[in-house]
Amino acid sequence: MKRSNSKIYIFILLLVLLGVVIQSTYYSDIPFETLKQKYANEFSKFVEIDQMQVHYRDEGQGEVIVLIHGTGASLHTWDEWTETLKQYYRVVRLDLPAFGLTGANSNGDYSIKYYTSFIQNFLKIINIDSCYMVGNSLGGNIAWNYAVDYPEDIKKLILVDASGLPTGKSQPWIFKLAKTPVLNSIVLYFTPKIIIKKNLEQVYEDDLKITEGLVNRYHEMSLREGNRKAFINRAKTDFNLTDSNNMNRLPKVSSPTLIIWGEKDFWIPLENGKQMDNLIPNSELVVIKNSGHVPMEENSTESVELVREFLIKN
Repeated sequence: MKRSNSKIYIFILLLVLLGVVIQSTYYSDIPFETLKQKYANEFSKFVEIDQMQVHYRDEGQGEVIVLIHGTGASLHTWDEWTETLKQYYRVVRLDLPAFGLTGANSNGDYSIKYYTSFIQNFLKIINIDSCYMVGNSLGGNIAWNYAVDYPEDIKKLILVDASGLPTGKSQPWIFKLAKTPVLNSIVLYFTPKIIIKKNLEQVYEDDLKITEGLVNRYHEMSLREGNRKAFINRAKTDFNLTDSNNMNRLPKVSSPTLIIWGEKDFWIPLENGKQMDNLIPNSELVVIKNSGHVPMEENSTESVELVREFLIKN
């Protein structure tokens, strides 16, 4: 009898522990209006495209620079760059579909082809005919494909640890998790901050630069209504990392191109940057030491000065 009771107590204890774990890791979606109050500011604007209220910011005056963020990020990844660049240029940055305040695409299309046409549509709506275009990671992939499809629109191109070529390594664990049935429910329903922090530790070289505020921003943006489901759909989309067609497309980039790469990029190795430099006819590669996948955040001062020098050149 006593043995039977002890089993019951152990079972109850396990249920309690399971409940505590679920309670501490489960996060419900955060309503758009709640996040808008916190993360939109006086420069924020919204424009309707494909039934989405696309969040963007338009600051400064002069020639236009368009900044495109990577997977899991938002326009905030360019905060430090914008503070410098808007003194000399008109800086336009946006939250891509599936990310930030913009949220999910109603048709579920997160292909590079869709993103490229989306950017063209966005620029037309806000009356931008030509610009300097900058992209990091996924944003870099979109940017160089845009430069191939619409060469007349791009004055100069800047790629920051851009995707689009085979990496020779397996995908980061967060993408594998999002693509795996059943396990991707962890992304969809259980999104503890530790997942976001571990992800940031992979894209930053110096973990000491990962502040609580940074983790909170990435975490809360991931909880925006629809973003977690969109992230899973994006992860299931062919990333074109092994598409040999990209080898043929990159040489078609005709714009003067600056390639910036973090020497310690864990996600997309420096070899990819060197390969892009070899494939793009009019390009130069600059490597930032002690930097990971997002040098515009981790090494903002050094990286933005490289941009300024490149844009000033004839």
